[in-house]
Amino acid sequence: MNSPRTTLYRDSAHSKLFGVCSGISEYTGVSRFWVRVGAVISVFATGGWSIPAYLIAGIALKKKPPHLYRDVQEEQYWQRVRQSPSRSAREIRARFRDIDRRLADVETYYVSNNPRLTAQIEELR
Repeated sequence: MNSPRTTLYRDSAHSKLFGVCSGISEYTGVSRFWVRVGAVISVFATGGWSIPAYLIAGIALKKKPPHLYRDVQEEQYWQRVRQSPSRSAREIRARFRDIDRRLADVETYYVSNNPRLTAQIEELR
């Protein structure tokens, strides 16, 4: 089952008609303007077959929940996850490695420069 944050929704807050183009824009991270231009071009390129597809998508897609993301940064994060999950996983692993390294540096600094703490640790052993 997909997470609510990785599902395609109709975005009625920024819609012109049904919110399908706006939802696709939010899902992919592409500007709403360019998604709408692509939709108009597809009407002419497909001989009008994209109009029923748009209407079906407008009926089939659920409305975007009002408080799906806390802020813009969280929305951008989930867009990156949808675009490339493996890249997102690598970025998260790199962040955790960096945090672990910095924590080890702080621990080493604090323990090596605090003889009282070093003595207390030795007493516990």
